[in-house]
Amino acid sequence: MEVCILQLKEPGIVVGVSNRHVHLSQEDLERLFGKGYKLTPTKDLGQPGQFACEERVDLIGPKGIIENVRILGPVRKNSQVEISRTDSFKLGVEAPVRDSGDVEGTPGIKIKGPKGEIELEKGVMIAKRHIHMLPTQAEHYGVKDKDLVSVYCDKEGRRLIFQDVLVRVSEKYALEFHVDTDEANAALLNNGDYVKIVEKF
Repeated sequence: MEVCILQLKEPGIVVGVSNRHVHLSQEDLERLFGKGYKLTPTKDLGQPGQFACEERVDLIGPKGIIENVRILGPVRKNSQVEISRTDSFKLGVEAPVRDSGDVEGTPGIKIKGPKGEIELEKGVMIAKRHIHMLPTQAEHYGVKDKDLVSVYCDKEGRRLIFQDVLVRVSEKYALEFHVDTDEANAALLNNGDYVKIVEKF
């Protein structure tokens, strides 16, 4: 039997596990929380300028409700809901796998806040697993924006390789590998763990 020896790129990349969350436009934020409302940051996230908020909303789908879903800031041009595949079963929403911001052709959902409700026509997705990195880091790893790479996870008993991982390069990013809760659970990954890009199988 032929043995496959992986060649991995150094250094490792820190993991950020992304739970279900909502991004809101200022217009939708005000419809849910009141005119002139501003988000209340509670914790900085791994990516510069992004933060978890005190505010939470309920997602109402055709088959079920998920309550107390956290909003992430700052506000965006368009509202968007990122869930896991498991969440999609509970809500009854056929959410496709998409890169953040690519909302065309995605389903909508009802969102309930303390001061009102909104009905999104589109914007519900399962976020495509991806790596954020700076241009200098992309040069180091030999990749460019929009490349697809494979990532090796080395947790005892659940070693696996994630394929088709999207590379996202910008001066605004920090080096971080993002997966949702379903993917993290499958690989026994936690926030702060490290993974490595596969150079060669």
